[in-house]
Amino acid sequence: MSTAGKKMEVEIWSDVMCPFCYIGKRKFEAALAEFPGKDQVAITWKSFQLSPHMVTDPAKNIHQYLAEHKGISLQEAERMNDYVTDMAAQVGLSYRFDQAVVANSMKAHRFSHYAKTQGKQDEAEERLFSAYFTEGKNTDDLDTLVTLGEEIGLDGAEVRAILESDKYTEAVRTDIYEAQQVGVRGVPFFAFDRKYGVSGAQDSQVFLQTLQKSFDEWKKENVSPIEVIDGPACAPGEDCA
Repeated sequence: MSTAGKKMEVEIWSDVMCPFCYIGKRKFEAALAEFPGKDQVAITWKSFQLSPHMVTDPAKNIHQYLAEHKGISLQEAERMNDYVTDMAAQVGLSYRFDQAVVANSMKAHRFSHYAKTQGKQDEAEERLFSAYFTEGKNTDDLDTLVTLGEEIGLDGAEVRAILESDKYTEAVRTDIYEAQQVGVRGVPFFAFDRKYGVSGAQDSQVFLQTLQKSFDEWKKENVSPIEVIDGPACAPGEDCA
C-alpha cells in the first residue's frame, strides 16, 4: 500500500487558557519546519479544559484568578506568571497576563471545531492564543469570536449561528474523553500516530526526534513490498539475446 496522498497524524490536546500550550505550539512548529517529511504530516487540534467550571469574568485578570485558585498571594501569582512570560519571550511570544481575561474555554473549543471543518483549525488556534495571551480579548464572548473568525476567513454569520447553538459541544466532550483514554494528564499533549506521546512544551529537538521516529515507523507500516511473480526477463548485465 502506497503512502501517496496519505499523511501521518499528530494530535495536539490543548486549552486556550494554557500558557504552555502556546509555547509548545511554537516549539513544535520549529521542529516541523526542520522536518523533511513535513508535507506528509497532518495536525489535528483536540480540546481539553483545565477549568471546565470556570465562570467568565472580564473584570478579573489571570493574576487574580491564579491567586484565588491556588490560595496564594497576588504577588506570588504575578511571580509565577512572570516566569512563564519569560519562557514565552524565548520563543517570540509576548504574554500580557495583566490584560488576560478570565474566560471559560468551551465556546473557544467549539469555534476551533467549526474552523476545522473549514480547513482553518490551525489558524483558529493561533488566533485564539494570541487574542487571549497578548491582546486581552474575552475568548468566551460571542462578538469577539465572530470577529476572530472573520479575521481568519470564516463566515461571521455562520460562526455566530453555530456558537448560539450547542453545535460541536459533543465533539469537545469527545476530545476530552479521548484524552482520558490516551492517558493525557496535562496539556499540551502531542500524540504522534497514536503511538508516541510528548507531554508539555518540550524542546523543539524532542519534537523533531519524535517526529522522525514515528514517521519512519508510519512509512514502514504503510508501504508494503510488491508481490512479484517471476517469469522470463532480462536483468542488468545479462545476455538476453
